[in-house]
Formats: sequence, C-alpha cells, structure tokens
Amino acid sequence: MLSMCMAGKLSALKPMIRRSTMTDQYTFKNPVTAYEHISPPKQSQPEPGLDAKLTPKSDLGEDTYRGTGRLEGRKALVTGADSGIGAATAIAFAREGADVVLSYLPEEEEDATRIANLIEKAGRKAIKVPGDLKDSATCRELVDTAVRELGGLDILVNNAGKQVAQEDIGEITDEQFDHTQKTNVYAMFWLTKAAVPHLPAGSTIINTTSIQAYNPSPTLVDYATTKASINNFTKGLAQQLAPKGIRVNAVAPGPIWTPLQPSSGQPVEALPEFGKDTPLGRAGQPAELAPAYVFLASAESSYVVGETLNVNGGSPTP
Repeated sequence: MLSMCMAGKLSALKPMIRRSTMTDQYTFKNPVTAYEHISPPKQSQPEPGLDAKLTPKSDLGEDTYRGTGRLEGRKALVTGADSGIGAATAIAFAREGADVVLSYLPEEEEDATRIANLIEKAGRKAIKVPGDLKDSATCRELVDTAVRELGGLDILVNNAGKQVAQEDIGEITDEQFDHTQKTNVYAMFWLTKAAVPHLPAGSTIINTTSIQAYNPSPTLVDYATTKASINNFTKGLAQQLAPKGIRVNAVAPGPIWTPLQPSSGQPVEALPEFGKDTPLGRAGQPAELAPAYVFLASAESSYVVGETLNVNGGSPTP
C-alpha cells in the first residue's frame, strides 16, 4: 500500500502528467509525422482567398497553442491577420498575453471575425481594421488606429502578402507587378515608417520574407523579387534601429498551407504535391510558424537583430 504521503505526492503530480501529454507546441514529437501529410485537391479561389473555404483546413494552432505569458501586456499590429501565418501569429500573441490589431482586406471579414473571437476568448483585446495596404494613407491610418486603440504599439508584424503564379514573364501584367510590390514591399515601408516614432525601446518589428528570397520558383518571379527586398530591408533597418533598442528581424517560411496557395499562389495542378519536395516530405502548417514570431517578439530573443529565421521543413538556405 502507498503511504498517505506518497499518495498525496502522486495526486499533486497528476496535473503535471496530464499537461506533459497535451498535443501543443511543447510536446515531444517527430516533425515528419507531427502534422498530416496533406495532398490538397485541385481547387481555386478568387483572390485573396478565405480559410473558411480551404480544403483541407489549415492548422492555425487554435486547438493546440499554449501560451506562457511571454508577451504579457504587449501591444501588437499584425497585417494579413485573418488567415494563414498572420492568423496563427495573432492567436499565439494573444495567448502569450498581447492585445492585437488585426489588419486584413475587407473581403476577408469572415476569417477575421473568427480570429478576433479566438483572441477575445483568450482574454485579450482584438481590434479589426479592414483596409487595402496598397494605399499609403491606409497604412498610416492603420498605425494611428493601433496606437489609439491599444494605448501604444511595441510589436509590428509586416506579414500581408500577394502571390500570383505565372508560367511566363509575359503573363505578368504591369498591374500585377505593381500590386505585388505595393502589398509586399511598399506597405512594409509605409507601416514601418509610421510605426517607428511610436515604438519604445524593447519593441520589435518582424517581417515575413520567404524561401523564395533564396530559391525563387520560375512561376513566382515578381513575388520572389519582393521577398529578397524584404530580406535586405530587414537587415539594413535592423542596424539603423538597434541603437534605439528596437529589434528588426524576419521569418522566412517555406511551403505553408494557407489560402494564398489556391487563390492563384500556385498552379492548380501543382497543389496535390505542395510541399512534398521538402526534406520533411510535407507542407508546413501556420501553427508551426507562430512560435518563431513569438520568439522574435519576446525578450527571449533580446540579442537577435537583423536575423532571418527560416521555417521551411529543412530546405537549405544561405
């Protein structure tokens, strides 16, 4: 028979034992099998695409991300926050203790409302701000809204992106090239320029680049060009702002399953094999990106400046 003392100790351990078996970002698991090896059916959506209509659904960490208070009291602005990587990041930030302003296109209201509800369930403030970031005034107003509604700003995530696959450069219209540049590069510049005067020492800026910056696909010439620009912008600005105590870094995703892919981001016929050429043999999920953004936003990365953190399933990068 167990002594009363020993029984009490075992009873006290039960919550700890249950927690260790939770399927969350801290659970020990094989990365090859940690997420489903998906073979998405051929499908298409009009731009910008909705997570609500994605098959199969992407994993945003809504059922698995467990926060530990690493961003308690922080104030974040996340662009492209309605779905995909931006949504997963917004959920993670909230569960780590941050209030979040969600930037998204008006057409993405359905997805944005769902993410806002998840943030509020985590006990944090969610401010929805629809708008097209191709307009400089919209970017400036977005920052002003974030500062006003959150009472300040100390995390900026430039994540919104446009990606349209074209087999031939002759198929890339002037309008498409312009829209891709403005969404991916100009908006990052406008938002950062507007935000910096409000950012106190200890703040962080995180930009979403891509493996395309290093290994461009022949069908994504304009998109890959913007991602290389984001890398250089990040590294240059990081040196400029470091003396002010503001850290600038980037995350470079590989093939991640989001609404961007079936809404012209990939050729339809390529979707069933999406991500299978990575060393892990599968596409990544947005939930696997969120911890990278949390790390770069938190004080844990206080000596990480001008870094590009690759989250790509093992594909070699410089």
